[in-house]
Formats: sequence, C-alpha cells, structure tokens
Amino acid sequence: MSRFDPQEALINTRREFGEHGGVAISVARASTFTVMDSHTMPEIFDGLRGPEKGGCFLYSRHFNPTLDVLSRYLGAMEGTEYGVCTASGMAAISCTLLQICRAGDHIVASDTIYGGTRALLNDLLPSMDIHTTFVNPADTAAFEAAITDKTKVIYTEVLANPTLRLADIRALSVIAKARGLKLVADNTFTPMVISPAQLGADVVVYSLTKFISGASDMLGGAICCSKDFVLELMDLHTGRVMLFGPTMDPRVAFDVSNRLPNLAIRMQEHGRRAMAMAQMLEGHGVEVCYPGLESHPQHALFSEVANEEMGYGGIIAIDCKTNERAQELMNSLQNDESFGLMAVSLGYFDTLMSCSSTSTSSEIPPEDQAKMGLSPGLVRLSIGLTGSLNKRLEQLERAVKKVGLTG
Repeated sequence: MSRFDPQEALINTRREFGEHGGVAISVARASTFTVMDSHTMPEIFDGLRGPEKGGCFLYSRHFNPTLDVLSRYLGAMEGTEYGVCTASGMAAISCTLLQICRAGDHIVASDTIYGGTRALLNDLLPSMDIHTTFVNPADTAAFEAAITDKTKVIYTEVLANPTLRLADIRALSVIAKARGLKLVADNTFTPMVISPAQLGADVVVYSLTKFISGASDMLGGAICCSKDFVLELMDLHTGRVMLFGPTMDPRVAFDVSNRLPNLAIRMQEHGRRAMAMAQMLEGHGVEVCYPGLESHPQHALFSEVANEEMGYGGIIAIDCKTNERAQELMNSLQNDESFGLMAVSLGYFDTLMSCSSTSTSSEIPPEDQAKMGLSPGLVRLSIGLTGSLNKRLEQLERAVKKVGLTG
C-alpha cells in the first residue's frame, strides 16, 4: 500500500476562491450573520439548518466561513474528514479531552509532553475528577498496562517534547480500538512529516503557532478529526469549542491558509539542516538526539512511518548535562555566534533554543523530569531556515567546542 502524501492531499482538495474571484480566500470578519427569513433562525438553533443544510452561518464562535476553509484544508492535509480551528494549541488539546472525558474518567498519557499539557493533565483535570496515568511514550506495553475500566483516552505527542522519543501510533491505535478508547495525538513537531490519522489516531491536535505558521507571529490551534466529532465540539448545548469559546480570529485563519502550500518545502529544509547539524555534532562526540541519526533508539520506526521525502523534522536536542553548561552554550550561540535566538516555542524561520527543564517543561517537578529522562542540561534547538548551512555549521561547531561539549 502506498504511503499517504499530505502534499497531494492538500493540493487536490477543493480550492476555495475569494468572494470576488480572488486566488486567496476572503476574510469573513463578521461576528454574526443575517438570515433572510424569520423562520430560518430557530431552525438553525434547533440544528435543522446550517451552512451545509439549506441555512447559513450563525455566529463566528460557532462556524465562520474563513475558519471553515482552513479547517477543511487542514483536514485534507491530515486525511481526516474535517477539523476545527482554535485560538491556541492548548485550546485544541483542552477542548478535545474535555469533550471526550467526564468526571470519573481516566486518561493514559505519555509522560514526556509539553509542560502546559502536563499541567492540564496532572494539576487541573484532577479537580474535575479526571485523572491521568503517565507512561513512557516509547513503551507501548506500558500504555496498555495502565488502561483501566475508566479509561477513555490514550494521549501522546507523536514526537515527544523535548526528548524526541517517538510514540508508535500504529500500535497504540490497535490497543485503543480493541478497548474502545480514543487515541489523541499531538503532531505539532512533525506536520506533514508524519500523518498520525493515517496510522490510526482518532484525533490529531496541533499548535498552529509553531511549524505550520512558521513565522512566530500568531497563535492558533487545530483539531483534525471526524465530522461527527466536529459536530460534538460545536454543539450548541454541550460543545466544548462552542461553549468555551476559544475561537480563532478569521484574519489568523487567512494567514495560516496562505502558508499551508509552502509547509512541505519548509519542513523538508528544516529537516535537511537539522540532519546536517546532528551528524556534525555526533561526529564531534557531542551527546545529540535526533531521529534522523541511526543512533536514535527509534530511528527505524521513524523511517518506517514517516512520509516519503519529508525528512526527520526540524528539532534536535543537545544534552549539556548541567543547566549551567546549557546556559553557557545558548549564550555563546546567540551572543557570540548569532546562530539563533534564546526563546521558547519552535518552528520559526530563525533557530530558537531553550533549556527545557527550566522553561517549557518547568511545570514538571525535577523528580518527574528525571523519570522521563529529561536532563537539566538538555538544550532544544528548533533549527531555522536562515543563513547559509555551512556558516551555521561552523557557528555551531565553534560554540560546542568553546563550552567543552566535544569528545
């Protein structure tokens, strides 16, 4: 069976043109929409009519024409029926989990996830009587062993933040389907590189803020899923997206939709540069983690499930062992070499770097960081696109030598 091609899927989906025939979609900034007959409005509220059922749009917190187009494009890219756009990645995650789970329910989740997601699962949801068991994302058997009769969701990042462990989505899907659970996968690190829905995930969530946006100039999230789940999320009475109101601004949806066509090219170049840097670092004896390296414990699995010609992603991790050494490396890379910028987030056109233990994973207690294999000196590098690759390699080589990381 041929692999899924997200580029072709996106290209071949129905193209939406602007209101007056423009090649770009229109921005529908209206908060509310007009009905032409007084009987139409109550029928919309009763769910009898809508944009696809002989009615019209109602209110932009519910559905909006510009967001509707972006949702359809993202669904095509993932190979799902549809999608929902939200104001942030955390909104996408929170609404998805709270739509599926109720008080008394249980989640089995990867123990190596973004700190904000960890705080949601570990600190906030227990106050709603929704509890989570955390397991190693690379240990499929541990997910199955943690399932109870109250479990409703298996949740994981496809590529773990920041340790770059890979979850076996195909194997987890088999477990989830056998037990009647939903498999929710966060694919923020590897859009177009890996297609979780094609591997069996029921719901794929994104922070669009990162690689999909590519410019660190907007916030956004997405939920790619079945049409039935979209209707649940947007239900007027119980829909978490409808009632919590994390609505994406139509202007953001317009900007993201115009960046999707070049996402594949960007991801390929992020991956090409990350591979070159990881190989250089490994050659100098630096403790580097990157799934494109054969030394990565799940290199073979990644190669097997990745989409063709899309590389291994744009994130590498360097273990400096101590937080002090990590800070020294980042200061050298930014202030001496102009290699990149010390900042949280990722997917920007310039390289962004952070020491995860004291930044994006700081919500996780040190003892839990140790359990999940997060070194206090791990530096996460989101490799950018700017500057010549040769010069960037020289800058990185000088910096790791300067701080004594080479073998």
